Amino acid sequence: MALFIGILGLPNVGKSTLFNALTQGNAEASNYPFCTVEPNLGQVEVPDLRLVRLNELLSPLSCTPTHIRFVDIAGLVRGASRGEGLGNQFLAHIREADALAHVVRCFEDEQIVHVDGRIDPIEDIAVVETELMLADLDTGNQVLTRLKKVLRSDPRAPEKAEFELVSRVVESLKENVPIRSLGLNSDEKRWIAKSHFLTGKEVLYLANVGEEDLPEGGPWVEKLRAHLGDHRVLAVSAQIESEMMELPGEDREIFLE
Repeated sequence: MALFIGILGLPNVGKSTLFNALTQGNAEASNYPFCTVEPNLGQVEVPDLRLVRLNELLSPLSCTPTHIRFVDIAGLVRGASRGEGLGNQFLAHIREADALAHVVRCFEDEQIVHVDGRIDPIEDIAVVETELMLADLDTGNQVLTRLKKVLRSDPRAPEKAEFELVSRVVESLKENVPIRSLGLNSDEKRWIAKSHFLTGKEVLYLANVGEEDLPEGGPWVEKLRAHLGDHRVLAVSAQIESEMMELPGEDREIFLE
């Protein structure tokens, strides 16, 4: 089964540009908030030289590589969980994602407006994370309401363990603690996955930097790595990647050099 990754972030951070680079798609990427209205969907074949070699050795009737599915949703803004902006309409499109790619703006460009009028990647992450936690809090309260009805008729029902877990989750969300930070065991993670909580998913933060800050990423990326950990931050220039994918194969190699 293909891995499913949701791409999210504030408006005008480069989500659709990155989506186009990953999928060789043609999603609109313009300099104004909410140019993405309908979610963009794409599927990418995963290159694997081991599979190529096995195919050569075994000569099977067919050889099918695995794929990654991507969905790029409209930018989230402050108040999205209360209906502000457009992004909250599309959270349903990433609820079933296996993991999230959170695109964070780490470049200066006067020609590309920031929805809050300033560049602050750490604050941008906090805005999106808060909206995801508020959405999860609403989901958690709905789950608790359903489970309470079950336990009223049978206090010893198997759902009691799930009720206790979701109660713990709701309390953590009220304290601004995302579910992924609770240290849940494998069984608890499976229960949480059934309700499609957003902050229970693993996140890779994609720091979208300018060409001049490649390859390390520059000062903003340094701050992100100090804040989040090296393993959770990847510096990438979505614009350069997108331009490169438009080139023929040989020209692409020269461009990379």
